[in-house]
Amino acid sequence: MQIIDEAASLTRWGLNHALPSVGIRAGARRGDLQARLILATAGGAGAPVDGGLPLDLFDEVRSKGRLHKGAFSYVTATHSTVKEVLGSPDVRAGIDFGAGGPLGPVQRWADRSTPIGPLTPPSLLAVEPPEHTRYRKLVTRVFSVKAVRALQERTQTIADQLLDDLAPDARGTVDLVERYCALLPVTVIAEILGVPHEDRSRVLEFGEGAAPSLDLGLPLGRFRSVERSLRAFERWLDDHIAAVRRDPGDDLLSQLVLAQDDDGVELNDVELKATAGLVLAAGFETTVNLLGNGIALLQKHPDQLATLRDQPDLWSQAVDEVLRYDPPVLLTGRTVVADTALGGRDVSAGSVVTTLLAGANRDPEVFADPDRFDVTRTNADQHVSFSSGRHYCLGAALARMEGEVGLRTIFERYPDLTVEPGSRRRTTRILRGHGTLPTRLEP
Repeated sequence: MQIIDEAASLTRWGLNHALPSVGIRAGARRGDLQARLILATAGGAGAPVDGGLPLDLFDEVRSKGRLHKGAFSYVTATHSTVKEVLGSPDVRAGIDFGAGGPLGPVQRWADRSTPIGPLTPPSLLAVEPPEHTRYRKLVTRVFSVKAVRALQERTQTIADQLLDDLAPDARGTVDLVERYCALLPVTVIAEILGVPHEDRSRVLEFGEGAAPSLDLGLPLGRFRSVERSLRAFERWLDDHIAAVRRDPGDDLLSQLVLAQDDDGVELNDVELKATAGLVLAAGFETTVNLLGNGIALLQKHPDQLATLRDQPDLWSQAVDEVLRYDPPVLLTGRTVVADTALGGRDVSAGSVVTTLLAGANRDPEVFADPDRFDVTRTNADQHVSFSSGRHYCLGAALARMEGEVGLRTIFERYPDLTVEPGSRRRTTRILRGHGTLPTRLEP
């Protein structure tokens, strides 16, 4: 059995990472725009030296039309077309290269032993109605605007406590990603899901280890590490869910364990693990990036920070501008399931479409002077950093609230904080943020 599992794992890596990597490099040598874009956003050839976005390539994609046919998929960086694709009933979540081709049976065999992850069914990110509607309905009420508003006071308390804990080190250099940006959202989502305090560091480790699972072209060693993290997370979820079943509380996971849909059907164990695992990981992974990106941006733009000090009512708008300008998620993929029209051109069933969320956020047809960071931008909330359509992020209100509380509180407490040399971006491609943010809080 172990030999079969190992063979399946190697097959998954070969089909999903090794073969695409060869094709991408070959395409880039031929000058294919999409291949160049993939390499640039993965830190390869053409990547900005500061780890930022390849804005010139986004502009080039838009110059090719609303929907450009690349070597591997259609791709769009046009705001209206991104929203059209994400809202279309003729596309489904996820990327499915050649499921009906000659390698389809091999892929399906290998995928039978895939660990539960954010892009594998029955994850909310990988299913469509009616399953998607059923799962989402069971968790939406916890992330409603009203529910999030009730969490704001607790989030403020957590932020204050974390900054109190930093006070003894304020005159030295502290890594704000490790000591603040990660701990704030993981503490909030852990309380929502009833995760014991002693397990929260493990949850952070699981999230960090599994984050590259969203990326394409992983080296074998990293692929193996990701699958180990996903399996360890699944084992931890088994134990945590069993504990909740024995002694349910008033947290979200207890509600999910006991919840039934309109037909009286409960989530089975696989559905429960997939839903709880996604909510837990997504509940802090992107917000870590939002906070780190926001701190770095505001420290680089002291004029914008001064505006927020003069007009503190702009903080919520500033959070949306951070999300637009330096989004936590680069892109998302879709597979066309019926012949349709997208971006003004005919697209056949089976085609894959890559929607560049970060590119749509810089579309000059929607955002005036899009490459300028401006906390007074009145339409910043038109960004697509939370996706769009039926897969719009159900935790968007929570992330915005945590971003506002987290950014406002740290700059109120330490108005002269300085990001020191040595900060680095995360090595993941899809999830974008700072891996470390060494900061001196007091002069």
